[in-house]
Amino acid sequence: MAVETATLSHYVAGEWLSTSEGEHTVDVNPSDARQVLAHVPQAGKETLDRAVEAATTAFRPWKRATGQARANVLHAAANLLAQRRDDLARVMAEEVGKPLVEAGLEADRGVMILRYFAEEAVHPNGAVIPAQQEGSLQFTIRQPLGPVAVISPWNFPLAIPLWKIAPALAYGNTIVWKPAEVASLTAHRIAEVFHEGGLPEGVLNLLLGKGSVLGDALVGHEGIRGVTFTGSDGVGARIAESAVKRNIKYQLEMGGKNAALVLADADLDHAAQLVAGGAFRFAGQKCTATSRVIVTNDVVDTFVDKLTQEIKALPLLPATDPKSAVGPLITSGSRDNVRRYSEGGATEGEVVLGGGVPSGPEFEEGYFWEPTLIVGVSPDAPVAQEEVFGPLLVVERASDIGEAIEIANGTKYGLSVSLFTRDINTALEYINEIDCGMVRVNGDTTGVDPHAPFGGMRGSSSHSREQGPAAVEFFTEIKTVQINTAGQGGKKL
Repeated sequence: MAVETATLSHYVAGEWLSTSEGEHTVDVNPSDARQVLAHVPQAGKETLDRAVEAATTAFRPWKRATGQARANVLHAAANLLAQRRDDLARVMAEEVGKPLVEAGLEADRGVMILRYFAEEAVHPNGAVIPAQQEGSLQFTIRQPLGPVAVISPWNFPLAIPLWKIAPALAYGNTIVWKPAEVASLTAHRIAEVFHEGGLPEGVLNLLLGKGSVLGDALVGHEGIRGVTFTGSDGVGARIAESAVKRNIKYQLEMGGKNAALVLADADLDHAAQLVAGGAFRFAGQKCTATSRVIVTNDVVDTFVDKLTQEIKALPLLPATDPKSAVGPLITSGSRDNVRRYSEGGATEGEVVLGGGVPSGPEFEEGYFWEPTLIVGVSPDAPVAQEEVFGPLLVVERASDIGEAIEIANGTKYGLSVSLFTRDINTALEYINEIDCGMVRVNGDTTGVDPHAPFGGMRGSSSHSREQGPAAVEFFTEIKTVQINTAGQGGKKL
C-alpha cells in the first residue's frame, strides 16, 4: 500500500522551520522498509541556539502565567489528541512498529497524562512552616527550573514525551525537545497538537535530527537548566557527567532486565499468559518488558509447556494489521542484535521456540524476528544480564523463593519485577527483599498507571521518579520565604 511521504520541520518560537543543517534523512516503516514515511531535517548548532533562545525568552511570561492558564492549554491539547487518536495510532504503528491496538492505547494514555497534569497546574505548590521568630510568616513555594531539555526515546513515541512535557509545562518550565530520530513523524504530530492548542510561542520547541549531533550540545548548552532523558544507560551516563559539570538537574530513566518469578503455588495458566504478553508484545521493545522468567524447579517443565503455547498464540504480523501483537523490530541493527543474543544464548541453554527470521511474504521487507524462548540459562550468562530489547525471553531455574529473589537481584538493573504466587507471606517477603522500583504481584512487568510514580533502582535510574505526584520534585525547586511583621528600626510593616 502506498504511503504519502511527509516533509517534516523543526518547531521553534512558534514557527515551523524546514531548514536542515545537513542532509535530510528518511524515516521508514519497520514493517516494510521500502515505505518512506518522512524526510527529516537535521538541526545543528544554529537551530539549537535559536530554540534555546526562544525557550529562554518565553520562560518568564510562562512562569508568571496563572496555573489555570497553563491548565487550559493542557486541556486543549488533550482534547485535540483525543480527536486525533486513531490517526496518531496509525502513525505510531507505521513509524515505530507498535501494533495498532497497542498504539491506540498509548494515544489514550497520552490524553490521560495531559488531563492529569492540567489539574496539577492548579494544585497547591508549597507549605506553611512554623517560624521560630514571633510574628513571622514562613512558607515554601515551588518554582520552575527554567528552560529544560527533553530527550525522549522511540518505543513510546507519544506517552514518554508527554509524561515529561506535560509536568514541565504545568509547573511553568519551557522546553527544548529532542525526540529519537526514528520517531520524528510522531513528534511532529504532537508539536502540532500543542501549537493548535494555543501554547504560547517559544514555550515548546522541537528539534529533529541525530542524537549524536544534538545530544551533547543540548545538555551542555548554557541556557538549559535541567534535562530529562529516557534511553540507554551508556548515553545516560554521559548526560549525567555533563549535567554535573554544569550543576543542573538531571533525570535519567534507562534500561531494565526485568524478571518474572513463578512459584509452584501460582496459577500457572494465568502466569504463562501474562509472562508471554509482557515479554513479546511490541516485540519486547519496552524498558519494562519481561526478559527473564525465574521458575522453581518443581514446576519449570510444566510452566515452559504452558508458556510456549501462550507465546505461539501471539500473532506476529505487520504492525498496521489490527490482529498484530508482536510486530517488527525498529531497525535492521536491532534485529541483528537479537540474532547475536539468540545464537549466544543457545550455548547457554536450549532454544525451545523461535530463534530466526519468520518466513512469509509479509515479513520479507521488514525487520521481523520470531519470538524466541531459551530455557536453562545460567544467571551470569550475557543473555541473562544484558538488555536485549527484543522478542527474546530466557528461563532460569531456582530452588525456592530465596534463590529466585537472589537471581532477580543479580543484575545491574532494577526497574520492574513480578512475582506469581498465592502465598501472602511469600509476597510480603519478596516486596521487602527485591531491589526494583516497580514491584508487582500476579501481574506482568510492563506499564504503570499514568498517575503513579515511574522509575527504577540501581542502574535503571538516576533515582528520581517520573509521572504522578512525583513529577513535581524534578521540575521545580523549593524557595523558602520568611516575612517578618516588624520592619527596619522596629517599625511595623
